[in-house]
Amino acid sequence: MMPALVTALLWFGAIGCGLMAGVYFTFSAFVMTALARLPPASGIAAMNAINADIVRSLFLPLFFGTTLAAAALAALGVLQWGEPGAAAMAAGGAIYVLGMFVVTVARNVPLNNALAATDPASAAAAEPWATYVRDWTWWNHLRTVASTAACGLFVAGLIGFRISRGL
Repeated sequence: MMPALVTALLWFGAIGCGLMAGVYFTFSAFVMTALARLPPASGIAAMNAINADIVRSLFLPLFFGTTLAAAALAALGVLQWGEPGAAAMAAGGAIYVLGMFVVTVARNVPLNNALAATDPASAAAAEPWATYVRDWTWWNHLRTVASTAACGLFVAGLIGFRISRGL
């Protein structure tokens, strides 16, 4: 049972991290650049709409499910230390939880909350919008890299784990 569970977690973790990396990459590569070119009131309104909709979409179960899988894989990697694939599992889980989940909770969400409190019609909205775009995008780059690295590490962990068991 344990090899099947670890294999399932690695598959889910790799696919989940890959999907999350794609979402974050999209924002880093062109969504934020496009929003930044809009007038501040339009950019703020668009980003606030995205932030409102994302928590009511399939993004949230994937976000939390992948985080739980990554945390479990980090723990399993530590518990199985020295086994093929264990270091990759532990590293992938730690990188994902710290570089994606913690960054999201500690940086991106507070920035989103501050943006939601900004009056887009205010003449003073341009400065907080420019700061938001700069800071949010920087932290999002980190989430993109962490999610991508974790995806690769989970694939490496899957290969090592499966080969070591002759699967």
